[in-house]
Amino acid sequence: MTAAYEDVPFSELLHHPAATARRLDAVRALRLRRRDAGDLALIRADQLAQDSTVVDFTARLLAGLVRTENIAALRQALPDALPWSVFLPEDDIEAMLGELADTARGAAALENLAPIALLLAQWRHSAEIYADPALHALLTREPAGDLGPVPVPVPEGETAE
Repeated sequence: MTAAYEDVPFSELLHHPAATARRLDAVRALRLRRRDAGDLALIRADQLAQDSTVVDFTARLLAGLVRTENIAALRQALPDALPWSVFLPEDDIEAMLGELADTARGAAALENLAPIALLLAQWRHSAEIYADPALHALLTREPAGDLGPVPVPVPEGETAE
């Protein structure tokens, strides 16, 4: 295999399914571009199984390192894996590592990587805020004055009187 993936119009799969599928002999996956919807990926089942094995191993390794309190090794490797993590305060790094280990373990068990991607995006946004002193000051300052009365919450399905 020479490339990780190749971009292919979705219509090519529809019009030439066998020839399009044979392209998987040269790449790991095909990214099927669609005009009116999100792109799709076409991957061989054995490749998906291999990728799942690696993700499961990585998640369990990460969780094991956190569980054995080998935080020093994780902290040392973290800037290589997540360069933006250098902007997070120490307490947040510890919290992120704990959340990441728990989420990775659960996501691997469910074979669903979306929770890991979401968690990493959330922590990255936090790092972006810490990296910008003006933005950090704006978001963490106390509001000036009284913000007025707070309406009583109405349970879902009921109407306010």
